[in-house]
Amino acid sequence: MREAAFVKQNKDKWAVFENVLSKKTEIAPDLLSDLYIEITDHLSYAKTFYSGSNTEFYLNGLASQAHGQIYKTKKESKNRIINFWKTEFPTLFYYHRREFLIAFLVFGFFTAVGAFSAANEGDFVRSILGDSYVNMTLENIANDDPMAVYKQQGEFNMFLGITINNITVAIYAFAYGILLGIGTLYIMLRNGIMLGSFQYFFFDKGLGWESMRTIWIHGTIEIAVIIIAGCAGLVLANGILFPGTYTRLESFKRGVINGLKIMLSTVPFFIIAGFLEGFVTRHTEMPDWLAIFIILASLALIVFYYIIYPHQLHKKTIE
Repeated sequence: MREAAFVKQNKDKWAVFENVLSKKTEIAPDLLSDLYIEITDHLSYAKTFYSGSNTEFYLNGLASQAHGQIYKTKKESKNRIINFWKTEFPTLFYYHRREFLIAFLVFGFFTAVGAFSAANEGDFVRSILGDSYVNMTLENIANDDPMAVYKQQGEFNMFLGITINNITVAIYAFAYGILLGIGTLYIMLRNGIMLGSFQYFFFDKGLGWESMRTIWIHGTIEIAVIIIAGCAGLVLANGILFPGTYTRLESFKRGVINGLKIMLSTVPFFIIAGFLEGFVTRHTEMPDWLAIFIILASLALIVFYYIIYPHQLHKKTIE
């Protein structure tokens, strides 16, 4: 790689690190250490390929400046957990917004494919959702209670079962990233098609609004964090496919660690989604305004924490 291309590819990361050091911005020790490791790796690369250059001189100075601060902050903070949620994870997630966008677009595309296929192929919904589920739902519709499926189990048992099932799907979405991302994309494809055909089924029966205001009470967070788990799988795959200046093994390790941090961030949201599905969704008699409020509040929470807040934090760091 030519020196100019190397500088262009990494200058934004160097600028962030330089600002963190010069302003003594509060940052989680582990994240600061990760940035330091990346800078020293770039320095080694520059020494090998651009020996004696301004790039080597700059990175050497940056690494030297960082060394003292790294080991001064290496002691574990008493607020380690708070720092993870407040600073470390959102900062990390900002740098993986591309993988998040890819997971979102793939899921969205195959949701549309599922709805389109259900609209144009009579047996498609049965082939995706299964005869037993479709027959049960048709019976519920005939009994004038189309959302009765959410009332069949006790609240706690449903909450526990749904939460475990959703976390299991998320783990698959992440772990299948080891298959160069193909497995993760398959999970996005499969769940997107299921959602599209499932939602179309109710629209086709004239129950579009009833299904939307009920299902998305829990589905807003549930679907969002499954997509975020897909992002974690693509981060893992990216570590294998595009090592950059790292060795492939080191890049793979970083992909695993960063992916696991993204997965960890989803656990509270899966619990919230499971709670809503087990304890709230079943109350189909609730007024529309309350259902809409829960849906919009859930959407606002996800958008703020995974999109707006990381951007704000990054902007604050580089200013």
